Amino acid sequence: MLYFGVVKELFGCNSDAAELPEGSSVEDLLELLQGGLHKVPEVWRFMAVAVNREYAGKATVLREGDEVALLPPVSGGVQ
Repeated sequence: MLYFGVVKELFGCNSDAAELPEGSSVEDLLELLQGGLHKVPEVWRFMAVAVNREYAGKATVLREGDEVALLPPVSGGVQ
């Protein structure tokens, strides 16, 4: 898994690995990750997930070797 933005700060690293049972989905992975946090920040409600560099929904089934990136919402720009 690749972490970006505030998620990288939450876990204190840029990347990590997770083992899930066969047939697990993106939603299963997110639940696993959230369970390891003392307090789940609001940012998780708006988290985008990419699997193998393509946006993926919560129902997407993960396979061994998939690259999963957690992409929190970003703000900014010129006003």
